[in-house]
Formats: sequence, structure tokens, C-alpha cells
Amino acid sequence: MYDSFSADYDRFVNWPSRLSVELPFIQQQLQAIRLPGGFAPRVLDAACGTGMHAIALARLGFTVAGADLSEGMIEKARANAQAQEVDVRFEAVGFGGLAEAFGRDTFDAVFCLGNSLPHLLTAADLSAALTDFAACLSPGGLLLVQNRNFDAVLARQERWMEPQAHREGDQEWLFLRFYNYRPDGLLSFNIIRLHREAQAPWTQSVVETLLYPLRQVELSKALSDSGFGDLNWYGNMAGVSFDPQTSGNLVVSASV
Repeated sequence: MYDSFSADYDRFVNWPSRLSVELPFIQQQLQAIRLPGGFAPRVLDAACGTGMHAIALARLGFTVAGADLSEGMIEKARANAQAQEVDVRFEAVGFGGLAEAFGRDTFDAVFCLGNSLPHLLTAADLSAALTDFAACLSPGGLLLVQNRNFDAVLARQERWMEPQAHREGDQEWLFLRFYNYRPDGLLSFNIIRLHREAQAPWTQSVVETLLYPLRQVELSKALSDSGFGDLNWYGNMAGVSFDPQTSGNLVVSASV
């Protein structure tokens, strides 16, 4: 799915708006990491997409690396870093292969943002990913995870998400997202892409992937079983308190 979507991902996400909200919270989390000599924490964005979080942190002076399973996303991330003249190492590596690719105890913080963990469809895969995150972290390191709040999604049987729109000159894009609920408990996550130039007819395409709707209690147990502690829960990437009934996101920070 994400290789074919990588060319449009930075049109789909309003990065200036998103980063203006999320970076203060991310910096607050990183500032809580105390390193000898006052060095800045080393950060791995473990599902970096087109690299915009990693690039923003590099511009703030952090040593950052990014990984994503999608080759298309990594190609776009490298192009974005080059365009912004920042040095970020990007590798096409999925969950479970990060410590091997980057080294054990290499980072002081690992981020897994953008509802990435729910792409792991089994408890065994989730455990392997969290164990891999822990292996990447130095003692006392921070893990920050951002998922959708599937406790609320499932309780309300939500299907449709807010549309996203983008314009470049006389070109327009519309992105519509929805879930289909499957009998096996997984969700089919679909993105409809509509595009037109000037007054030409709209063209359309659909991409689909499967998600496991990971609830708070499941994530909490998996983190504890993988050696993480000091769990702090938030309802979004601005740091508001988590409410399982109303929060849009399930965000957790944990230490190893």
C-alpha cells in the first residue's frame, strides 16, 4: 500500500500544522532524558514515512535516524532531507530488524508514530517489534508510541475519518479514509484518492491495508511484557490526558 501512496503522502498530511502541534510535546519528552555531559538524545523514528518528524528534529540539532518498511517512503524521506539540507540516515527496515540494522543500545529515544503499530496483526508480531525497540534503546531510554484510540473507534463502530484536501496551482487532491470491519476482528483500512487538474474529470484510486485495532489494555500488557515501565498515557500529541471514550489518539511514553 505505502509504496504506491508515498508520492502523495506529503499532500495527504498538512505537515506545517501537524508539526506545530506535535514538536513542542516531542521536545518536552526528549528534554526529560538526562544524558552525561548534557548531550542531546539520539533518536530513531521507527516508522518514519516520508521523514518529516525526523527532519524537523534534525533541524533542531538532534542526531536522528529513520526507518520504514516501505522503500517508496524511504526514497521520499531521503529526497525531503536533501531538499531541506539536513543529515538524517534513512533505511528501509521494518519492525523486528531495527537493532540489527542500526545496532543495539544505539538510541536514547525510539518513536513509533502515525498509527504504525496496528499494522502488526498478531500478538507475536507486536511482541517482536517492542522487543526490537527495547534492544535499540540505551538503558533508561524512551519509547513514544502514537496510535488511534481504538477503544473509542470500536465502541462507536466508527468507519469514516475526516477528509483531507490539498491544492497545488490548478491541481486538486481529495483523500477519503474509512474502515471496513472484518469477521476476524481486523480492520480493512482504505484510502480513496481523488485528483484532477483544472476542470478535467476527477481520477480516482483506492489503496487498502489491514490493521489490528490495538486497545490500551493490550498495548499496556505488551509493553510490560517487553520490559518497558513508567507508562504515561496521553490523548493526543499535544499531551492532553487520555480518555478511552473520547480521545482521538492513544499516545504512550515508556522507558526501558
